[in-house]
Amino acid sequence: MSISDREAWQRASLERVLLKMDSLGFDAFVVTDLPSIRWLTGFSGSSARLLLTPRASWLFTDSRYRVQARDEVRVVEPVIDAEGFVAALHSGRYPLGGCVALQSDRVSWHEATRIIAAVDERCRVVPVDGFFDEFRMIKSPGELLLMQRAADISCQVLGEVIPMISSSMSECDIAAEISCRHRKLGAQKDSFDPIVASGPRGAMPHAQPSDAHFEPGALIVIDMGCMVDGYASDQTRTVGLGPVCAEAKEVYGIVLEAQQLGVRSARCGMRASELDGIVRSFIAGHGYGDAFGHGLGHGIGLEVHEGLHISPKGETVLQEGMVFTIEPGIYLEGKFGVRIEDTVVMEAGQARSLQNYPREL
Repeated sequence: MSISDREAWQRASLERVLLKMDSLGFDAFVVTDLPSIRWLTGFSGSSARLLLTPRASWLFTDSRYRVQARDEVRVVEPVIDAEGFVAALHSGRYPLGGCVALQSDRVSWHEATRIIAAVDERCRVVPVDGFFDEFRMIKSPGELLLMQRAADISCQVLGEVIPMISSSMSECDIAAEISCRHRKLGAQKDSFDPIVASGPRGAMPHAQPSDAHFEPGALIVIDMGCMVDGYASDQTRTVGLGPVCAEAKEVYGIVLEAQQLGVRSARCGMRASELDGIVRSFIAGHGYGDAFGHGLGHGIGLEVHEGLHISPKGETVLQEGMVFTIEPGIYLEGKFGVRIEDTVVMEAGQARSLQNYPREL
């Protein structure tokens, strides 16, 4: 995405946010979470707060980011304030009055009480939950390009590390290779710590890599992703070190069919819970319903887990441009686990996988 295209998209996004604020009666909005700040302004630093009002908006950061804020931020005014954001609010230099929204789901109690005290005489502060979700769920073409690049990098890394798996290697060895190779291929970092779990440890969906070496005949769950210009990828494959037992083959086949069923079944206009139910019922019909405990997927973008939940309680209606994972799994405690995951984008009414790495065992 060119600088001019990104700026135009950010200005359009800011207009939509201000319109929603107006419809809800908000005279100002204090944004505290860095992913939403980056989405709206392009600022990628680790310390920032954003104050939105109908007439003007400001990004507050500190002197470490003076040059970075000047280079990255164009749609709002960057402010370098040595005394900090709360002191800036208290100073009265910024026009505040009426109703001020605050991200209740993205601010600590300590900071919230200080912000409320700083504006108490002039404003009424109201808590707001999930305000940006409806905007960030729908990805722009530029965002999709970055996410596709991140997916491509992780697919290439997966293709490089799987041949390295042997009984002389440990889970930590492969996890380290994944992280190193992500960076060598142009990613800024992993989107989360890689999961490499073999044998019985694969039955823990979020197992941390250990020093355990791979055993012949073991199933190995590899869940990994990277960040490209702030946007995440996420994918999982399960592989076997040599021949695996008949039960492992059977379970793998069920999970593979379930995952592909999820991709085929996703349609714009259906609720997230409906998609989850289709796949969950398929797995339950094969006798493994109790072994699939987590949701089918989650939204992804500037964060590896975003507001869209593909789960039994997911009320969001799938729309064009939404990006989320489809990742069914079966986990048999004391034996093994199987999970297969792609990130998909809703295009032309249906789901398209960003990953092309083979899914066969």
